[in-house]
Amino acid sequence: MTARLLIIDDDPKITSALVRGLTLHGYSAEAENRADKALERLRREEFAGAIVDVMLGADSGIELVRAARASGVVLPILMLSALSDVHDRAAGLEAGADDYVVKPFSFDELVARLRVQEQRALTQRPEPARLVTESRTVSTGDVSVTLTEREFALLALLTSKAGQPIPRGDIFDTLWLGEGSSNENVVDVYIGYLRKKLSADDFGFEIKTLRNKGFYLEGRAPVHDAD
Repeated sequence: MTARLLIIDDDPKITSALVRGLTLHGYSAEAENRADKALERLRREEFAGAIVDVMLGADSGIELVRAARASGVVLPILMLSALSDVHDRAAGLEAGADDYVVKPFSFDELVARLRVQEQRALTQRPEPARLVTESRTVSTGDVSVTLTEREFALLALLTSKAGQPIPRGDIFDTLWLGEGSSNENVVDVYIGYLRKKLSADDFGFEIKTLRNKGFYLEGRAPVHDAD
């Protein structure tokens, strides 16, 4: 299967050259020129790696990398920049980049660095937690937790939109609408139940609250499995 890469740079000449060059080296390369759109794609789509320019117009590639890592993006990220100062390179690596390539560069070097990071990711990437519907369990490694029916439904809903905040009202309408004895506060109660049962250290994700936006999963989202 051809490895899919996302190139994030606001210079169309550079992105065009990178897409052509990487395609010739056997990759499937796509380009994005805005940090906000790139972050959304990194969270939602499957890529084998990303190449991020340090300067993205008014935005910062370093801040993009930091935000991507904070939201659970684990794919290899290479930063690309004309800035060769050691402090600039250190800033990129500290933000979460796996490597830093200084312009001008050769495609052979870039591809070699990409392949090193791809192999490293294959050996280091943790397995995601698994949701088993029939037994209502969440498991990873030697750790397994059984949830109530409503807890499992809530986690499954958050998983279906991992990284995207779901408003409290939408969660209530999906899981509790029609139950006259309930109000939207029940969502917070069940979010609390899940947080107590599911340790981020064990399961690789957390349920976060985004003010005025709702609740979302941060980290490596679980996957559905069968008994």
